[in-house]
Amino acid sequence: MSTSTEIAVFALALVATGAFSGFLAGLLGVGGGIVVVPVLFLVFDAFNVDPSIRMQVAVGTSLATIIPVSITSARSHRKKGAIDEELLRRIAPSVFVGVIAGTAIAGYVSGHVLTAVFATVALVVAINMAFGAGKFTISKELPGRAGLSSLGFFIGGVSAMMGIGGGTLSVPTFSLFGYPIHRAVGTASALGLIIAVPGAIGFMITGWNQPNLPPFCLGYVNWVGFLLIVPSSILVAPWGARTAHAISRLALSRAFAVFLAITAVKLFMSLMR
Repeated sequence: MSTSTEIAVFALALVATGAFSGFLAGLLGVGGGIVVVPVLFLVFDAFNVDPSIRMQVAVGTSLATIIPVSITSARSHRKKGAIDEELLRRIAPSVFVGVIAGTAIAGYVSGHVLTAVFATVALVVAINMAFGAGKFTISKELPGRAGLSSLGFFIGGVSAMMGIGGGTLSVPTFSLFGYPIHRAVGTASALGLIIAVPGAIGFMITGWNQPNLPPFCLGYVNWVGFLLIVPSSILVAPWGARTAHAISRLALSRAFAVFLAITAVKLFMSLMR
């Protein structure tokens, strides 16, 4: 296969990645990162990207794609009054610090460590979606300042290491404390921006002088991936939203949980090669 043909196939794979993540985002209301990262990982695997940096590039690129989506989502939720401004002010600083810490760690640990982190959290999210979403709480109110700061640091750090927005971790975390789901989703949309901007910049910096990067990379962020994934994701998302009305919400959640579980298993298997 010629170089030009390889680039064309690579570009088509990135467009398909955006379309797939956008469809599932519209279908299930999940953040695209939880889909973009594993799909990009498999695409990079197929194109023989160096295994030692494969996950870093997938995570960095995913964080970049989250930025425009988070801006659009947060504006929409703010218009509807669904963002808890007080909670956002209280938790944003610790989320930001967590992102800085998570990005620094992710930039220097091996790709195997990041793969293991993503696979483990994806499996936990899959189990929660399949069996426990909204069914279990540990309190009827959010924790105090120290507890909330700890939660913010955890959400920011792990989200940055996984290349995901705020919703995947913050919504179920807030729900554990009896927080209203719509307010949790709205606030999480704003947290996504706090996670994605410094996270993407951090991955650009830590990967700047790395050898064996795939074509069109700024550090660990593949800018062609960003330019191709975002438009196709935004274009296809409404189709997923329309499809959601024709299918049982419980069935959809469990189907996505199966997808995540299979993805996690495949990522764990990749660690054994």
